[in-house]
Amino acid sequence: MAAINSEEINQLSKRLRQEQRSLLLRRVRSSYGLLIGGVLLLFIIALALLGPLLSPYNLTGMTVINRFLAPSGTHWLGTDEFGRDLLTRIIYGAQVSMGVGLAVALISSALGLVIGIYSAYYKALDHILMRICDGLIAIPGILLAIALMAALGASVWNVIIALTIVFTPGIARVVRSTALVVREQTYIEAMHAQGASDTRIIWRHIVPNTLSPLLVQATFVFAEAIISEAALSFLGAGVPVDVPSWGSILQAGKLVIYKAWWVAVFPGIMIILSVLSLNLLGDGLRDLLDPRVKQKVKRLWSRK
Repeated sequence: MAAINSEEINQLSKRLRQEQRSLLLRRVRSSYGLLIGGVLLLFIIALALLGPLLSPYNLTGMTVINRFLAPSGTHWLGTDEFGRDLLTRIIYGAQVSMGVGLAVALISSALGLVIGIYSAYYKALDHILMRICDGLIAIPGILLAIALMAALGASVWNVIIALTIVFTPGIARVVRSTALVVREQTYIEAMHAQGASDTRIIWRHIVPNTLSPLLVQATFVFAEAIISEAALSFLGAGVPVDVPSWGSILQAGKLVIYKAWWVAVFPGIMIILSVLSLNLLGDGLRDLLDPRVKQKVKRLWSRK
């Protein structure tokens, strides 16, 4: 048998990478939930980033004679109780609500990754960190967030801190459950036998295998953080009153819902669309990264 030279090996590896990319693209195209969720999320993000540049109205500009104008060609989504353009306020509110959700998802994912990984690897830390997480999870999330906001005060950063404390334990448990499985694999034992350090094993071999479930969980936390921020602002325990967010706009609209329904309906629609897009994106990523879950769901439905 003729020996395979390095050029043939490079060609084979290049062909393999191309086939893997084409397979990944086919799987992405076949996942309608992933595509719809991704496109909808990109539209909301683009609206939040580019909307203020396109809006002809000032965020704080008040025209009392134009209060409670119905949606029209001049004001597409109508005006609020102070005559402010509702579309402009919803666009700026998207920056706050989406920004809080993204910050909470990123910070809680980073903290949950560290807590979950080290809890799974060191049993002594596991008993301490997981009991703290269990205690936080036992408290209803919205009540814990309200209590933290009462102690910290109303501000955007305090909302991020409070929601990060609420969602970090759940992410830590997801990462820990995955890391426990990876830690028992044969190649991890081989790394121990070769004298590899704990830091190398954790960050070079265990962490990469926990990123897929972490990414999926982060999308769901993103959606839950948007709802939680809106709930806190709706209850008056979230961002300050002068900061526009979907929850604060919704809170003002509840008082005039029978007189000016659009003040409450349109921010509610934005919350629904953003959460729906993130849930579709999370489900699509879960099916894409772990096709076994999709097959299990199909078998369960077939039995019914």
